[in-house]
Amino acid sequence: MRTKDDHLTELYGLPAFTFPEERDAAGIVLPETDAVAWRIGYDRWTTGERWKDTFERLCAAVDSARIRALIIGIWGDPEDTEPDEVMEALLGARERLTGLRSLYFGDITDEECRIARIGQTDVTPLLASYPSLEEFSVRAGESYDSEGLHPLRFPRIRHDALRRLVVESAGLRGHVLRGVGESELPALEHLELWLGAREDGGDGEIADLAGILSGNRLPRLRSLALRNSEMQDEVAAAMGAAPIVANLDVLDLSLGTLTDTGAEALLSGQPLTHLRKLDLHHNYLSEPMRQRVRDALEPAGVEVDLDPSDADADADEDENGMPVPSISVGPLTY
Repeated sequence: MRTKDDHLTELYGLPAFTFPEERDAAGIVLPETDAVAWRIGYDRWTTGERWKDTFERLCAAVDSARIRALIIGIWGDPEDTEPDEVMEALLGARERLTGLRSLYFGDITDEECRIARIGQTDVTPLLASYPSLEEFSVRAGESYDSEGLHPLRFPRIRHDALRRLVVESAGLRGHVLRGVGESELPALEHLELWLGAREDGGDGEIADLAGILSGNRLPRLRSLALRNSEMQDEVAAAMGAAPIVANLDVLDLSLGTLTDTGAEALLSGQPLTHLRKLDLHHNYLSEPMRQRVRDALEPAGVEVDLDPSDADADADEDENGMPVPSISVGPLTY
């Protein structure tokens, strides 16, 4: 478990290990290459070495073919630039990183750079260059500089090995949702998308999720998370008739603005009693509605997480002093 203020502690079941900067490397004994998830990323303001140079030292110091998991931390100034040098380094190393199975792109805390300000790029060339990759996660916002916008892009792609895809964002654009939904991902078992808010670039709509909700290109998907959304009532309503739901073991609609309206639509739709878990934590449900959800699902053996997680404490108040639903960025769990 980590929060938005902590770095990953593990990836692909391996403990995270930060490869030392050159100035700090003396006397440090490196672990076995395939025993850790290697992390490259330093303090935004004090590092004296470029990300790509540290990456080259890592590849020279260990047997790069045995690197199984790689965590991409802060590069230069992620608020003002796309990660071009990171992309160039990773694409250039594909013949050396033949054992790479898991990649997390953007292990950047809120203190280092708010998620809404993290610039990104088209990440699909990484998937195309690493056909054996089983897990891919990216953390992205929308960053501005003098040259304009640096948003995440995810055009349609086919990848036959990917089992887990996670996109964490303060605001996902519709073209990203459509790109994921139009991709051929026959091995994908877990899909997690943080939809976010319009004020942070999240212009996606329910219609943009059609490719995902149909399940046509996701035959092995068993866990679907559509989280951190300000349109969570609409998302919950869409689940009522989404064909993909029948195939799921886990449905996660947490960290959003879910109210009784959305929960009512969810309960009124297709049966959910086949699920192993329904995660609705961080919600704005009344206690009677929480009890209705429990009564509907728990007797069938469904694990239900209805923890409000201080949602009301995060919210603004309307003119009557009532909480106005708002989304939460965090916690992150791996």
